[in-house]
Amino acid sequence: MAKPRPFLGLVAGVAAGLVASAAMAAFQAQAKKLLPDDEGGDDPATVKAADKLGEAVTGKPVPEPLRETSGQAAHYVTGAVLGGIYGVLTEYRSEASAGFGSAYGVITSALIDETLVPAADLGPAPQETPLATHAHGAMSHLVYGWVLEGVRALIAGRR
Repeated sequence: MAKPRPFLGLVAGVAAGLVASAAMAAFQAQAKKLLPDDEGGDDPATVKAADKLGEAVTGKPVPEPLRETSGQAAHYVTGAVLGGIYGVLTEYRSEASAGFGSAYGVITSALIDETLVPAADLGPAPQETPLATHAHGAMSHLVYGWVLEGVRALIAGRR
């Protein structure tokens, strides 16, 4: 096995995570058109996370004009952090890129959408979520994983 390059892996992963987050957002925007209308009108988990951070720092939720932007920022920061972890991980364990990033995409879906979001009270529990929403989240994270690996491999090379 080639010598690990953790710094290159981190940089490639962060850059790839940002691109993959954009691809995921584009996929979600199109796929959402196929889902039943969400009658709840509830804020996305990213906006709720930004609100929690805002309340922790300033004691107030994010002001209305900044809510959508703050949610997008939370989405991209999360994608960049997960990408950085992936980039370093693939430098040490080539099998981390299994399925051209599919395995990582599935793991992030299970970790974030199915575990962390409900645990942090940013969304409903998995058993309270419609099957179509689970499928939408899983496919979104698969897109993230595929694009993440594609861009990471372009920058850092295949391991």
